[in-house]
Amino acid sequence: MSLFGLGRNQRTFRPKKSAPSGSKGAQLRKHIDSTLGSGNLREAVRLPPGEDLNEWLAVNTVDFFNQVNLLFGTLTEFCTPENCPTMTAGPKYEYRWADGVQIKKPIEVSAPKYVEYLMDWIETQLDDESIFPQKLGTPFPPNFNDVVKTIFKRLFRVYAHIYHTHFQKIEFGLIDKKELAPLQELIESIVPY
Repeated sequence: MSLFGLGRNQRTFRPKKSAPSGSKGAQLRKHIDSTLGSGNLREAVRLPPGEDLNEWLAVNTVDFFNQVNLLFGTLTEFCTPENCPTMTAGPKYEYRWADGVQIKKPIEVSAPKYVEYLMDWIETQLDDESIFPQKLGTPFPPNFNDVVKTIFKRLFRVYAHIYHTHFQKIEFGLIDKKELAPLQELIESIVPY
């Protein structure tokens, strides 16, 4: 059982991770929730005055993990080893998996296997209190920024795969084409219809 109450063997949807109630992370999470709906994206991501940068990065890392996890979870019926035999983001980018511990040399895997490896790896990082301390006042490790950068880089790869390969599946046809007209050029550059 992990620190966040999740088992290691869940493969598709993983319950949302959150900071323990009353913790600094929970307080920062409330700040994020209050600023995200403000319409000012810069304000939503800006470090609140007087807050610790590492605490802010930790809370946002967990939040980004949850967001990508939820989004990918909606695509598991489409993103299969048969449909996505390699982890790609369009024809120019292929991502291979290596965690540096169990798999040292990057290996080619299907997109869902890559995401499974990635979510397991991130969960291990998030549950490791020497990397993401849960007790107030416990210092973050000197390489914390590098760990967060690696997590974000790898999660971005999942977004890139989703948008290059599955964008039309998540669009659901909920917006009339005429309403998309102002963004049509951008949309077509991302996903040609």
